[in-house]
Amino acid sequence: MASKFLQRLRSTPLKEERGPGPPEEPPESAELVDDTEGLSLRLSGTLSLSEDSLASQESDGMGTSYLGSDGHGDSKAQDENNSHTFLTNQLREMWQHSRDAHIPIRLTFEVTDANIVQDAHAKYVVYTIYLLQTGQYDASPAYISCRYSDLFHLKRRLLELYPSEMRGVSFPRKRVRKNFTPETIAKRSRAFEQFLCHVSSLPALRTSSPFLNFFYLRDIQKAQALTCAGLYKLAIPIWTNSYHLQEKLCPPGPSTNRLLVLAGLVVCHQESDTLEEAQAFSERAVALIQDAQDKHISLLVPFLNAHIQLSWRVGIDKRESEALLQRLQEAGHYADNVPSLKEFLVKETIS
Repeated sequence: MASKFLQRLRSTPLKEERGPGPPEEPPESAELVDDTEGLSLRLSGTLSLSEDSLASQESDGMGTSYLGSDGHGDSKAQDENNSHTFLTNQLREMWQHSRDAHIPIRLTFEVTDANIVQDAHAKYVVYTIYLLQTGQYDASPAYISCRYSDLFHLKRRLLELYPSEMRGVSFPRKRVRKNFTPETIAKRSRAFEQFLCHVSSLPALRTSSPFLNFFYLRDIQKAQALTCAGLYKLAIPIWTNSYHLQEKLCPPGPSTNRLLVLAGLVVCHQESDTLEEAQAFSERAVALIQDAQDKHISLLVPFLNAHIQLSWRVGIDKRESEALLQRLQEAGHYADNVPSLKEFLVKETIS
């Protein structure tokens, strides 16, 4: 600004000296020179902190040199910087330990809804209970809907079969009055959660047929009826929820009910033209049966036939499945009258 002002003075010719005259009027507006562009260019830059630079600073024990007026280092500033470095190393170790730590996966139950239902015969509360896996992100939560009487019958059946394991398991009592107040429903909801968590924590009870059938047997029967009636799109959500329930509850390996659910998913998705999903479930079933070796070998051929056809339709390599089917035929497990998956669904009795 000053250089421009001097240059302007040099370029202006000197006027003749005159006597004092009337004072000059000030200009209407002052001209301000905008120098923000030059200022931004002078101050522009990039702040970059790399791991190498941080490591070198930490290894030296300080990142900045603090010098006093006598030229010697300020010991107080150095001690403070060293303490910061020590804290940073501690935080890094804690973060690394948290990444390496193993978080156990546990099954938990949560009552998310309770609706009072009044029909022609009775008035009751329907509880919606979600099954969630803690310790990891649960991308496929499953749920059931049940009444107090359903849970009470489960408790009584388990008590008959496993009296020693059920000895310390508590369950909310029946009430003659005030069954539909918010307080009663809330207390029962918490009690149901604790009851199911306790039962599922005991291996003998968690893998028992009454406990497993309580969660998905009725849904499988309903989905089977819808599939046999040709209502495939209505059956898919029920089959899917049953599949998620079995994945959380059932022990590893195939069972008749698990293969029945997979057959229902394959058939319904195939009939609904969602072929990618049908192919994925058929592949899952083939893998389960192969892991079980000779068990359920009679269902391997129907699933393989469906898997080969679906893989061809979605453009996935099917040569491995064809080779497996050829080996089964050579071993005598293949027959011309092998039922299809749809026939298996119709004929299978669920109990």
